[in-house]
Parts: sequence; C-alpha cells; structure tokens
Amino acid sequence: MLLAKSFVCLTLFVLAKAQFNPNYVAGRSGIVHLFEWKWNDIATECENFLAPKGYAGVQVSPVNENAVKERRPWWERYQPISYQLMTRSGNEEQFARMVRRCNNVGVRIYVDVVFNHMAADGGTVGTGGSIANPSVKSYPAVPYSNPDFHPTCAINNYNDAAQVRNCELVGLHDLNQGNSYVRDKVVLFLNHLIDLGVAGFRVDAAKHMWPADLGVIYSRLKNLNPSHGFVQGSKAFIIQEVIDMGGEAISKFEYTSLGLVTEFRHSNSIGKVFGGKDQLRWLTNWGTEWAFAPSNCSLVFVDNHDNQRGHGPGGEDVLTYKLSKQYKMANAFMLAHPFGTPRIMSSFAFENTDQGPPTVDGQTIASPTFNSDDSCGGGWICEHRWRQIYNMVAFRNSVGLDPVQNWWDNGNNQIAFSRGNKGFVAFNNDNSDLNQSLKTELPKGSYCDVISGAKKGSVCTGKTVVIESNGMARININRSEYDGVLAIHINAKL
Repeated sequence: MLLAKSFVCLTLFVLAKAQFNPNYVAGRSGIVHLFEWKWNDIATECENFLAPKGYAGVQVSPVNENAVKERRPWWERYQPISYQLMTRSGNEEQFARMVRRCNNVGVRIYVDVVFNHMAADGGTVGTGGSIANPSVKSYPAVPYSNPDFHPTCAINNYNDAAQVRNCELVGLHDLNQGNSYVRDKVVLFLNHLIDLGVAGFRVDAAKHMWPADLGVIYSRLKNLNPSHGFVQGSKAFIIQEVIDMGGEAISKFEYTSLGLVTEFRHSNSIGKVFGGKDQLRWLTNWGTEWAFAPSNCSLVFVDNHDNQRGHGPGGEDVLTYKLSKQYKMANAFMLAHPFGTPRIMSSFAFENTDQGPPTVDGQTIASPTFNSDDSCGGGWICEHRWRQIYNMVAFRNSVGLDPVQNWWDNGNNQIAFSRGNKGFVAFNNDNSDLNQSLKTELPKGSYCDVISGAKKGSVCTGKTVVIESNGMARININRSEYDGVLAIHINAKL
C-alpha cells in the first residue's frame, strides 16, 4: 500500500512541482525555524550567520496580528485577530525589510500562516490595536463575522473527518474555507506576503481544513516576486501541518498532491532511535518503510515548537535541546541522510509549556545575545548555532544528491555510511567504543571531523581522519566522548 501511495505522490509531484520546490539558492539546504525572533534580528542573522554557514531558509513565526493574552504565552501567535502585519516581532515595514535583506544574501523566508481559525474567546485586543469580539465571532479588522465560520462544535472524535475539519480546535473559532469570501480574504493575505518577497508558507492546522478548499486557495496564489531573485514563474513552497501517526480518519496522503506535509512520524521515530528505545542498525531502511510520506513530500524534523513542549504526537520520545548529546546525533543523522526536506528547530529556553520568548519587560521580545563560540545567550538556545548542527548543514551541501552507500553497523547501536564519494558519517550510541576500519569512498587524504571541530586553514581543530588510497579509514568514537558522531566531507579535506 505504501508503494502505491508513493507512486501517486510522485506522479502528482511532477504535475504540481512548483509547490514542492523550496526555491533555494543553488548549493544550500536546510530551513531553520527562528521561533519568535524579531524581524530585525532575523535580517541580521541572515546576513551574519545563516548565509555564511550555508543555510537555505528561515521559517518565521506568524506575521499577522494576534490576540494579546495574559502572561504572553507563545501560542498567542496562533490566535489571529486580523491579517495586518503587526506582531511582537515587528510591523509590516520591518518585516518587508527583513525579507529583502535575507533574500539579498540568498536566504529564503517561509511564513507560518494561520487561516484555519481566528482567536478564541478571552482576548479582545490585538497586537496592532484592533478590537474583536470572539465570543460572537466578530473580527472587524478583517472583517469576519458569524456567517464566515462553521457552526460552533468541539472536536471530540478524531475518527470523524468532518468533525475534525468543521469543528473548533481547542475553542479556536473555525473559519469556513468553502466560503468564497473567506477564500478571498486568505488569498489576499497570502498574495500580499508573496508581493513582499516570501518564498513559501507553512500552513498551520492544514489537517483541520478540507484538501479541496486548500487546493483552490493555493491555485490562486501569485507567482513569486522576481525582484527578490526568484526565477520567473516560480510558485510558493507549501508545507502543510498534517499530524498523521496512523489510526485516525485523516491521512497525510490526502494532502501530498498539494505540497509537503509535516512528517511527525519522522520526529517520533528518530527520537525513539537516538533516545535508546530502538537500535541504530534499524536505520538502514530509513524512509517510506517507516511509514513516512515519500521523501519529496516530507518536511522532516527532530522536534518542532509544539512537540518539544509535549503538544501533539511523540510525547517523551521527542528529543529536544534538553538532551543535547542525543539531540545533536539525531539532527546529524537527519542532515546526513538524503530523506526529506530538513527543518532545524531554534528554540528559546522554557520551563513550562506556555512560556513565551525572552522579554525585556514581560512584553517586548528581547534580542538574542551571542557568545564568543557563536552560541546564544539571553534565554535563547539557538540550536542552529551549535557547531555540530551547522557543520552538518555544510556536510549536506557538500554531498548534494549523492546516494547512501557503504552502510555498516555492528548489529546494535553503531552505524556508518557514505554519501557517494563526497561524505562519510559514523554514529556511536552504544555502551562500547567504536573502533573500526571502514570504507568511506572518499579520495585519499586527511580530513577534518566537522563534529569535534572544523577545518581551519591547514589544520583541524578537532579530530583528523586519514583515508587510504582504497578509501578505507580508521574510525574512532569512544562511548564517553562529548559527541557520538563523526563526519567528514570533501570540503573538509586538508
């Protein structure tokens, strides 16, 4: 059955490939979710760090006006009041300037868009000063009123597709995307963002909208703005939040003809493997045999802003920055393996599931500070600035589309593989040291391990791996090492 679904997805991909194209600048890969960052700070990060390190794009938090909630939780951004571009991250002018600056250095912007619903009861003032009355479904700044919404009902049964798509998710008033007026407003909002230079969208709660309605909305989107460096005729990249762990009425395969889907099974499965519940050796058939959507339809990640807080699927199996060694190993595997389009989470520290981003006064978002080793301070975690992660983005850029070859495992929790003759990676999540002579396929020479350090001039700041003329090398990862990964690639050769 999986093979049949894969064929359908791939066939439709050929027909609608524009929405599957992330519009990356050549030679780059990897999207980083700069969760709750301010627009001015994202622009600076694009210029100073993301572009030099080879990142391809940024997913930003919702850009439109949201309800102001008590104690300013992160989730208030997912409670729209209007489609005006005014949030704690900045105003429209600041957003537009950020998009331009990032595009100028080849880093694409993908907006997290929320149009399944509007704000729930309990918040009447928006971040732009707009007033709403959610209790009677009145949002004058759009404007939306009661006829634009589905009748009030709660989602109690996820085996009832109509209920999931027509009723209210945790009290959020559910818009009717089958209503032509609602579609007009959503399309106007998305096209305005395209005019400002965005490269695509992450569609929040796509599972809670009918695929046919989404298809109509996507079909009305403008071509991307060529003044921002996009090829003439390019279409917006579409990522759809569809949580499908099996056993429910709604399948991710209902959405794969429209764009990518968020592959939550990837997050759950990679967490179980590197968290120690499953063995690394089983990763040999990583991909659709794990019940994932096909590679070109899958947005893959180790964690996201929801499940790192225990919201959504995965539970305790989701790895986060709080278990840093295993988390770095999981991200390294995701970036080393060719499956899917990877997205890297960039977090702020949190102690409870509602906690919002660092602030200067309880209201205004604080800018991240930066340490001498490029890591962040001021309450920001910035996983994308961890050497073990950004150097694996460079690894992915170096190996390109080369296939997985020379798979090796010890029958347990030590594995290694090459990516053609351009890269090689090894992992040790075992209780014993890894000390093996392994086939790397890389040309003879000395290479810098980009996990323990980097290539700096004519020396390695971390481990050095010597490859013989037959492509063999002695690979060592002791069980007590700070990182359980070793990675080399053609651009890390001395």
